[in-house]
Amino acid sequence: MQSTTNKIWTFIACLAFFLSGCEKDFESINQNPYNPTETSMEALFNGVVSSLQLTWDGQFYVDNEILYDVTQLGALKSKSWQNTAKGAKAIWDNYYEALRNIRELERRMDNYAGEQEELVNVRSMLKVVTAYKTFFLTDLFGDIPFSEAGRGLDGSAALRPAYDAQEDIYRFLLEELTWASENIEVNPTEQTASGKDYYSFGGFDPLFDSNMIMWQRFANSLLLRYAMRIVEVDRPLAEQITGRILTEDLPLIRDGEDVVMRPSAMGFTRLSSHWSFREHNNLRMGSTVWKALAPLDQSPSGAGILDPRARIFFDTNNDDAWVPFPNEIPAGETPPVEGGIPYGGQRDSNFGIKGNDNYFSSFHYYLIRDENDIPEVLLSAAEVHFHKAEAMLRGIGVPQDDYGAENEYAQGISSSMVFWSNEAQNSSIWENAPVISSGDAYQFAFDPAVSLSGNGFDLSLIYKQEWICYFRQPWEAFSLWRRTKATPREGEEPQYYRLQYPADEANLNASNYQAATSAMGGDENNVKVWWMAD
Repeated sequence: MQSTTNKIWTFIACLAFFLSGCEKDFESINQNPYNPTETSMEALFNGVVSSLQLTWDGQFYVDNEILYDVTQLGALKSKSWQNTAKGAKAIWDNYYEALRNIRELERRMDNYAGEQEELVNVRSMLKVVTAYKTFFLTDLFGDIPFSEAGRGLDGSAALRPAYDAQEDIYRFLLEELTWASENIEVNPTEQTASGKDYYSFGGFDPLFDSNMIMWQRFANSLLLRYAMRIVEVDRPLAEQITGRILTEDLPLIRDGEDVVMRPSAMGFTRLSSHWSFREHNNLRMGSTVWKALAPLDQSPSGAGILDPRARIFFDTNNDDAWVPFPNEIPAGETPPVEGGIPYGGQRDSNFGIKGNDNYFSSFHYYLIRDENDIPEVLLSAAEVHFHKAEAMLRGIGVPQDDYGAENEYAQGISSSMVFWSNEAQNSSIWENAPVISSGDAYQFAFDPAVSLSGNGFDLSLIYKQEWICYFRQPWEAFSLWRRTKATPREGEEPQYYRLQYPADEANLNASNYQAATSAMGGDENNVKVWWMAD
């Protein structure tokens, strides 16, 4: 928990960060927004970490309108908000506004007056955050400006940076994460070879409060995530990284250490979540996820709910019934009529009022309404378990081990269930929150409908549970589906593999934009990113 002073610094850094982004052309993206003599490295880093918060328009136009629909973690009652470009631009701008501050931090570290060894921890922290943000962007768009981007102080030529191939970005960032993992000094009492203290950002680190063990775990867990992401296109590299992590038992994010952006601990208010659902108002519980949560009996009474996360992720309709909106509407049929205001603020004082024409189940109101306690998830312990389960079942970097995979699979399910149960329990506004014990959660994984060994060690079961654990990370579910094409689905697969670049790129960085789109095969949604298998 941060001190009041740290929260004030967080607010100041965030304010400086967001005020710096008023101009949105590419030149402004590459300019340094700070006077270096007035802003400390600590405040700059604090602002970069704060930029990990989801953007408002990104949630509205990309997550809620596109990604939940494409992954079928949700269903759209109508496609009314087709301005995806607005959401894509918000995500793009957020990244490049942070990248120029990252470049300023890199410059200061390179020019540091003391010994470079003093900076190994803070430099590692910066590499990890840079990797997270860059992977996030390139996975949505494909090739992006990176190595030359954010360097406006280097001269006018840097204002229109070339695009890097996604493959090159991946290889570079995997090396950066490896460097960070290997060089972090986790013992706070240690000193450099010459007896100097290691430089620390102290309380200006709103993510882990400069706990270097957690930064090392985060780095290794990201390495595992992205090694598994490239396994279909570069298995040798994926096996090299995964094998090193698993055979050497490198520290990874453990149960209860989920990496999250928690508003109450980080000094911000999560207003964007409720706004995006309330104003969008088209997302409902879909038939695909409903069948996954209640595989044997989908009756409206909810008596057939097998997975207790159903009551945390979703809500009943206005008649208190569990009714999914169909993910696949047969050709020629008219979509069902659906209305209501299940995300409206009137539910604060009267939870049961959802609008008379709310016929289908919605996302749970408290899950998206809580502004202070429910976090935005960056990387969960459950995800780590599922990556380990897949690696063991497929023999990726380690000998094939079906029962080792089953144990990791069960732990992944348990970790996800307990995490979401705890979040609901700890919410200051959530009434009648479901309680899921770790024992019950672990035993759930051996139910005949879910059991890995009981269903012939079917790899798709791991993907299914990983897909469910990404419920509030639809961008990760999007990547899982694109990589595996094996997550639950009704109907034909959409040819939707990436976001289109913001229009400013074609106008203000034209030659590099044209070169990139030519190399990728166009700037369309149906163009595959590098790590997707043909």
